[in-house]
Amino acid sequence: MSHHDHAHPTVSAQPMSRRTLLKALAASSVAVGVGAAAAPAASAASAFGTKAALPTVSGGKRLVPVNRIGIQLFTIRDKVSSLGFRAVFEELANIGYSEVEFAGYTQGQIGAITPAEIRQLLDDNGLRAVGSHATLNPGNIDQQLEIANILGMPHLGQGGGIARGVLSTDWRAAAQTWNAMGEKAKAQGIKLYIHNHQGEFAITSDTQERIYDLLWDEFNPETVFFEMDIYWAHVGKHLFPGFEPIDYIKRAPRRFPLVHLKDGKLNPASSNGYDIVEFGAGNIDYTAFLSQLSDRGQRYGLFEQDNASTVPVNPGGNSLANADRSYDAIAALRG
Repeated sequence: MSHHDHAHPTVSAQPMSRRTLLKALAASSVAVGVGAAAAPAASAASAFGTKAALPTVSGGKRLVPVNRIGIQLFTIRDKVSSLGFRAVFEELANIGYSEVEFAGYTQGQIGAITPAEIRQLLDDNGLRAVGSHATLNPGNIDQQLEIANILGMPHLGQGGGIARGVLSTDWRAAAQTWNAMGEKAKAQGIKLYIHNHQGEFAITSDTQERIYDLLWDEFNPETVFFEMDIYWAHVGKHLFPGFEPIDYIKRAPRRFPLVHLKDGKLNPASSNGYDIVEFGAGNIDYTAFLSQLSDRGQRYGLFEQDNASTVPVNPGGNSLANADRSYDAIAALRG
């Protein structure tokens, strides 16, 4: 990635862009550590017109530092496919995102692209790749680790479950497979991680234990980590009550290097109890949740909205517009 020279370049007469201002705020311990200078005063142009300044907020420190706000690219998969990584990365950087988590390395109709070319586009836009949802197995782990290294990712994960069903034997066997893959990842300085949906909180049919607890005990905590999808954990609590999602992170914060910041709106008519919505439009109390974490700057907070490409909040909106508004809502969190 690019670096700053020690010499101070001539200051441009052009107004500072929102992206540049957010990066300057992220570099300032005063701006990040104290909520007083929370809202950038400038606005910037984007694909959606002039970007309004973040709302002025007060009442505590940032719950997600601006240099830790990322996005899972599955959220805007329609734009990756129709516009390509170059245009998408430019827009994400303009919005203010610092990190991306991949959901594949192809760009649909735009054409073939290599991991090295993707890395160049990341660097060109000041973005960091922090993880990826791939389908991992012993047959492809070496290749996937090679891609992760090219992209500069400190983490490599899987979006779907590592086993199916509710038999403890299946999940224990999968956990041992992941422990072995995790050893390979650790040898290359990469943390292997799993991502949950609601099923990981179900109870096994043969041993009557919560699958998440089983994985907690079976994984080697030095080689396999967790990415909590906070929305799906709340759905899991609705379907399989008897736990609080936050308690897992509080119990061992370092086992959670990443979290998915996904919002949900209560819906009693849904079997899940919630509907996925853009961040800030739901009922999950992220202020209360994140305020309980004392190491808030030590993990990556990744916005994800599974249905952003099909359920825009505003008429004529799209997944990038949802990502834009959601960034503002996450950046405004204080506690």
